[in-house]
Amino acid sequence: MLRQIRSARRILTVALWALPCIAIQSIFIRSSGTLKIRFARLFWAGVCRILGLKLTVRGTLAGTYRDRKAVERGARPVIFVANHSSWLDIAVLGGVLPTVFVAKSEIADWPLIKTLARLGRTIFVTRQRNNTGRELREMTDRLADGDNLLLFPEGTSTDGTRVLPFLSSFFAIAKPGKAERPADTVAPPPVIIQPVSLVYDALEGLPIGRTRRSIFAWYGDMDLAPHVWQFGQWRSAHATVLLHPPIDPDEFRTRKELANAVHRIVNEGTAALRQDRVTDT
Repeated sequence: MLRQIRSARRILTVALWALPCIAIQSIFIRSSGTLKIRFARLFWAGVCRILGLKLTVRGTLAGTYRDRKAVERGARPVIFVANHSSWLDIAVLGGVLPTVFVAKSEIADWPLIKTLARLGRTIFVTRQRNNTGRELREMTDRLADGDNLLLFPEGTSTDGTRVLPFLSSFFAIAKPGKAERPADTVAPPPVIIQPVSLVYDALEGLPIGRTRRSIFAWYGDMDLAPHVWQFGQWRSAHATVLLHPPIDPDEFRTRKELANAVHRIVNEGTAALRQDRVTDT
């Protein structure tokens, strides 16, 4: 009974936290400054705190807050690329990274989530060839405005025990082909890519083994509401975010080579975090 009360209290608190934040962000989102990104990070950090999810961030953040003028002067926006195992990834990475999410279009129809996503200026993509040009145009515009982007190139969430191969199509914004770019648009500004490894590694102070990863992982045909309810019953949890050194897409001949290289970095990083082999901060 106490666990159920804890979960209900947390869900209610998140809702009460979200309501004023939605109102505030609806004002910031109309501005041309960086408040909309800064406030989004504050919101997601608050969600993690309410859920009892503590974070450790290792490595150096490559991205920062910038505007269109900074990009025009030569500043390079960052494309963060991370592994994906849960809806929790949004709260964790949203509170750590100054970024805009790139998400599948299905999320645009989810109650409440769609409101949060739109106020976070999430870019929705379908991965259909006939929409590639439009989606690249929108991402190009965001990068040109100074936004950073976050991609989950596995194309789906997983059980948290492995990192699926990265789909090279997700890297089109970093290495766009001429045939994919609409004739009426300019090329995206030069970017850098920062690989990010995320692992949920403790539950109520105890290390996470394979059998307990399902408490965090949300994948396949799992329903969202029951998973949120079950997770909310635990007193505390911990996740580690490992920020790898950034890489330059221009150093790779093809998009496939770039995708494979980033996957190797993220995969090795998650493996090291699971085995507690990462000591640098």
